[in-house]
Amino acid sequence: MTNVAERAEGLDGSPGDVRRTMPSAPISSTGAEAVACGPDRLVAALEIAVLLPCHNEALSIARVVAGFRSALPTARIYVYDNCSTDDTSSVARAAGAIVRAEPWPGKGNVVRRMFADIEADIYLMADGDGTYDPVIASTMVRRLVSDHLDMVVGTRRNVYENAHRKGHGFGNKLFNRFYRRLFGTLFTDIFSGYRVFSRRFVKSFPAISSGFEIETEMSVQASQLRMPIAEIETEYGEREEGSTSKLDTYRDAIRILRAQVLLFKEIRPVRFFGYIAIALTALALGLAYPIVVEYLDTGLVPRQPTAILATGLVLLASISSLAGLILDSVAAGRLEQKRLAYLRLPLFRD
Repeated sequence: MTNVAERAEGLDGSPGDVRRTMPSAPISSTGAEAVACGPDRLVAALEIAVLLPCHNEALSIARVVAGFRSALPTARIYVYDNCSTDDTSSVARAAGAIVRAEPWPGKGNVVRRMFADIEADIYLMADGDGTYDPVIASTMVRRLVSDHLDMVVGTRRNVYENAHRKGHGFGNKLFNRFYRRLFGTLFTDIFSGYRVFSRRFVKSFPAISSGFEIETEMSVQASQLRMPIAEIETEYGEREEGSTSKLDTYRDAIRILRAQVLLFKEIRPVRFFGYIAIALTALALGLAYPIVVEYLDTGLVPRQPTAILATGLVLLASISSLAGLILDSVAAGRLEQKRLAYLRLPLFRD
């Protein structure tokens, strides 16, 4: 029986011993024969699920489904209707997609449901608004398989200029820089919704977020576990005329910022609480300095409330530092559990 790792060897000629260090699963003789016929047959031997979360995308969903059907003829295409008030479901069903509904509003809730429900070897996720180019889909899938990756991100070309709404381009640039400062430089476009995943990633991803911050959570998960990922630049198109973005500039910006800060606290508590301790200590020193100077000159402490406040701030800084140290041990244990849960899953299904 040929395993998935061996199956991908023929794509790039990499040593087989590297492949065999990764979890693998047996495939059928049909899949083995596909290896000899090149990457396209190998991709066809795997079960691919295209996942399209949608909210009021009746104007574009038929074109999106047709595009991915052309790019990945053997894939099953799922459209998850998230509380749409238009004809998204009926249009998607007429276009040949498998349509399901998610009553909990928010993209994160849809992703959680999709990842839980769908069984496949490879998962491709995109938006139903027609802004992502389906043509590159097969290239992304082949890259995932040939390089044994857990995620391939379709980074959006000229996204800062083509973000479709004033403030979105600036926000993309700002949050991407902030992310890289907090979590590392693994990703250049954390908000891209065009991604290909291994089964191992999908079934070990907790999907806690409820809204548009779900892409941030995905990126943080991959960064924290140091998963193998790649980025491929893609075109980023315009929406259909009459279609509007579901992203609220200010509300979702606040939610994304909050998600990044909370994830930073969970993953790197020493740094998070250390920054708080440094700020409190600096404030305490600023308040205490004139009191100490006056005490050295006169031997008196005339501003006792300020002295008490400075002392309290120092105590709070100490507590913050201690909390960071304790939570760092907790975070290390959680990281080990996440890594073990991730490694228990094969890259592809049996």
